[in-house]
Amino acid sequence: MMAGSGSGNTVAGGLARHIPVLARQVFEQFGFAQLSPREGIYIDGTFGAGGHTRAILQVDGTKVIGIDRDRDAIAGGFALVESLGGRLTLVEDRFSNLEHVTRGLGHAAVDGILLDLGVSSMQLDRPERGFSYSVDAPLDMRMDTSQDLTAADIVNEWPEAELVKIFRRYGEERYAKQIVRAILRTRKEHPFERSGELVDTIKSAIPAPARFGEGHPAKRVFQALRIAVNDELGSLEAALPAALAMLRPGGRFAVISFHSLEDRIVKQFLRDKERGCTCPPDFPVCVCGHEPELRAIERRPIRPSAAEIAANPRSSSARLRAAVKT
Repeated sequence: MMAGSGSGNTVAGGLARHIPVLARQVFEQFGFAQLSPREGIYIDGTFGAGGHTRAILQVDGTKVIGIDRDRDAIAGGFALVESLGGRLTLVEDRFSNLEHVTRGLGHAAVDGILLDLGVSSMQLDRPERGFSYSVDAPLDMRMDTSQDLTAADIVNEWPEAELVKIFRRYGEERYAKQIVRAILRTRKEHPFERSGELVDTIKSAIPAPARFGEGHPAKRVFQALRIAVNDELGSLEAALPAALAMLRPGGRFAVISFHSLEDRIVKQFLRDKERGCTCPPDFPVCVCGHEPELRAIERRPIRPSAAEIAANPRSSSARLRAAVKT
């Protein structure tokens, strides 16, 4: 699904209540204040409710290709498209396909790419999507509702070893084995259909002190299931080289992550692409000819300010890394 241009030139539409995370910092990392003329083509690979896209489009002369795998997000952006006179194009797809999408629109390179990872506020705030552990809802968690695999499928059908693996790897859950055994006992009696029953099963499986520790006791398992359902880490690993391929020299790349698994992948990618010569250190001269492909703008991840966290608590774990293509 693709939405093209309409008429008008104001940034409007029914997306105003969304608070984009680290929007000012993204603006700074993209170097908009220094651009002359201030123009270019940008990819928002995780359009969501359109907050970051709106911030980019406040810069005169910019155009945005907004990509999202969530059909509801694309549909929600149609009014914004209609208000912008051809400056915004929306495409329903995974951000891992951003190179194919962008070349298909006739662009050989772009000036900036943003990925705001994880689940969006609009998905969390709709109980029927099943992302939240705080509200009883169907056990779904699909960002792309046209795909077959749901969280219920994983919980009810995946073998014990695979469940333990994803809870440990994607959720860093220390009680993964105990939780999985409780899930197996329950699903022998009847399949899991709703998030509330899974939350109760998780609570029953972990020691009492852990139920009142840091965060909700089901938080890590729900994160793991969401990542597995949507292949989030695989999509990120595919998107990073695609983004590098699409950037023009001097173009900027920014990624906002919300947990250490994502941030570790981004950090390692940037480090690998910043490296120059890869010859063994005892070689007297370079023979590989390898040149750095990216330069990090900041050495450490950028975090939200205390004021932003107070205004938008969901931003508290956000980390922004940005780089320039050399």
